[in-house]
Amino acid sequence: MNNSEVIEQGRELLREQEWAAAFSKMSAPDVAPLLGPEDLEGVAKAAYLLGNETEGSEFYRRAHEEFLKLGEVQDAARCAFWVGFMSLINGELAIGTGWLSRAERLLASQPDCCEKGYLLLPIGYREAHGGDPAAGRSAFESAGEIGSRFGDKDLITMALQGQGRCLIRQGEIARGVTLLDEAMVGVTAGEVSPMVAGAVYCSVIEGCSEIFDLRRAREWTTALEKWCSSRPDIVPYRGHCRVRRAEILQLEGAWPDAMDEAQQASEWLSKPKPRAEAGAALYCKGELHRFRGEFAEAEDAYNQAARWDRTQPGLAQLRLAQGQLEAANAAIRRIAEEVQGSLNRARVLDAYVEIVLAVNDVKAARIAADELSEIADRYGAPLLVALSTRAVGAVLLAERDAKRALTFLRQSWTTWCDLEAPFEASRTAVLTALACRELGDEDAARAELTAAREVFERLGAVVDLARTEALLVTTSAPAAGGLTLREVEVLRLIARGLTNRAIAERLYISEKTVARHVSNIFLKLDLSSRSAATAYAYQHDLV
Repeated sequence: MNNSEVIEQGRELLREQEWAAAFSKMSAPDVAPLLGPEDLEGVAKAAYLLGNETEGSEFYRRAHEEFLKLGEVQDAARCAFWVGFMSLINGELAIGTGWLSRAERLLASQPDCCEKGYLLLPIGYREAHGGDPAAGRSAFESAGEIGSRFGDKDLITMALQGQGRCLIRQGEIARGVTLLDEAMVGVTAGEVSPMVAGAVYCSVIEGCSEIFDLRRAREWTTALEKWCSSRPDIVPYRGHCRVRRAEILQLEGAWPDAMDEAQQASEWLSKPKPRAEAGAALYCKGELHRFRGEFAEAEDAYNQAARWDRTQPGLAQLRLAQGQLEAANAAIRRIAEEVQGSLNRARVLDAYVEIVLAVNDVKAARIAADELSEIADRYGAPLLVALSTRAVGAVLLAERDAKRALTFLRQSWTTWCDLEAPFEASRTAVLTALACRELGDEDAARAELTAAREVFERLGAVVDLARTEALLVTTSAPAAGGLTLREVEVLRLIARGLTNRAIAERLYISEKTVARHVSNIFLKLDLSSRSAATAYAYQHDLV
């Protein structure tokens, strides 16, 4: 087969969207130099879809040059746009800006054309991310009008998702989400090119993440996966997109898959040089390690993520899990001061309530829980409702209002279950058990704890599993001598031979707090040693 026949076969493969086979044939060293500009542009698209972004940019550059030689200015500008746009997505600001500027200069003397609409897209993104979503929305609307005038569905779809993202940032969430849905309909119906499909999907998932719309993110993820199943060559999920997928999988309890996605995202976003989004991927890895009790790995991931963002609560929550209450308290208060006026504040407040309750600052927890409820009321996202009702329930429990606490905790648990988030539902069930126990219903408490323990064991959530197992051995009434429920827990663990440090880790409290409980036990029961405490526990059937 001669080179002309190979090129013709490659063109047919491109038309059939056999990207890998087409790229293999047309990028061969003896064939690539013979390609015309249209062929070069087709190979560039194939390279991008296969994840070969460096080669994709190179083929687009060559296509740009060949179009210029032929005087096809609009086509040359289109290729320049894609080089610049993909460079911006990959964090190469100077290169991206340079190519977009070249495209704009080429089109300045051209009549109205579709390519001018594409050049409005980066402007829209820049304004939206720069704090002026109204200006961004205007740019996207203009791009959409040009797309409609020339019947370019790719441009129309990208403009729709851009408008939707801007409306969300302007607080018009319902209208914004409607436009995101419309954009995704075009993607899943196969009305747009594969390159645009992947870009729009990633943007829509990111928009859903901004408003905690887990259901919609999951629904569109499933839809796109079906779309991709018939296109196995495509690499539709870039690094930042994989981070959002990892977060969804994490909530669903698919932790091994979530870790794989986060790992691939961090690798993708670190080439050729680390980008800011790599911090989100590393943070997700830190969360998964923390849940599984892999504290050293979690701390390493959190510290790497902190190169880009020091306002995430994960490290403070890790210190809580390690029983370092003072460090956890100081960290979360610093973060809460820094994170103001963003939806990320909801996650910070969730961690804040848990940590300040651990140091018995119920007043601060109440203020934070109320603020979290206001955020949930404003946006109405089920995930925010689940977070806020759990926080309120935890505070009411600390305020010794177990009856009202139970109402909020039941609502939170139901919402988590509706969201198919087993880990968070089970964490809420533990609080529900404590409320039942406070009300004297030990059977209900044990049922809640037993169900939660099964989930924690299945997920490998060792920290929560240990705490739940410790709670399962607690009786509903204090032992002789006036011990509190917590003191009974500590006494039982002493009888099992655990050190103060081991007890602290098991009960999710500090070693200093354990020492205080041990001192109170010895004083109340008139005991002088741990062996005497062990004997007391066996004599009173506490073990």
